[in-house]
Amino acid sequence: MAFLTRRPGGRIEIRETLRTERGPRSRTLVGFRGALSPEVLAAAAARAELPFDRASLVARARELHIPVVAWSHSPAARALLGHLRRGGPVDPMLVTLLHEELARRPARPLPEALAEVAEWVGTSEAERGHALRGLLRLSDRLAAGRPAPRSRRRFPRFESGDRRAA
Repeated sequence: MAFLTRRPGGRIEIRETLRTERGPRSRTLVGFRGALSPEVLAAAAARAELPFDRASLVARARELHIPVVAWSHSPAARALLGHLRRGGPVDPMLVTLLHEELARRPARPLPEALAEVAEWVGTSEAERGHALRGLLRLSDRLAAGRPAPRSRRRFPRFESGDRRAA
C-alpha cells in the first residue's frame, strides 16, 4: 500500500513498501513539491506494484496539511493561454486547429469572481511573487504616508506622589 512521506527541502514523496527475500523495502513511486494533483497520483499509480488507493492518499495528505487539488494542472494549456493573453504571435493555421480541437472538448462557464484573475493564468510563480512584493511595498508606502492616528485617552491619567508637597 502506498504512503506519503515528507523529505527535506519541502519535497513530498509517495512511496510503497514491498516484501523481498531480504525483508521489506520501500521505494519511491513519485516525488513532488506543492499540491497533490491528479497527475501526481496517476504517475504514482502507473509505477505502483501493489494495489493503489487514491482516496486514502488524498485523505492522508489532508491530515498532513498537504494541499490537494482536484483539477488537472495542464501546464501546457496554461502556458499557451498566458502566451496568448500577453499578445504573443501564433500561426493562423494553428489558430484554426486550436479552435476545432477546443470545440470538441467539454467546457464550463468561468465564474465571475475568476474572470478578474484570468490574466494571471499562465504566469510563472516568479512573476506572481514579483507582483505580490510590489503590492506589499505599495501598501507599506501608503501606510507610511498617512498621519499617525491621534490617541484618545479614555481614562484619567494616574500619577504617583502628592502634588501639593512640591
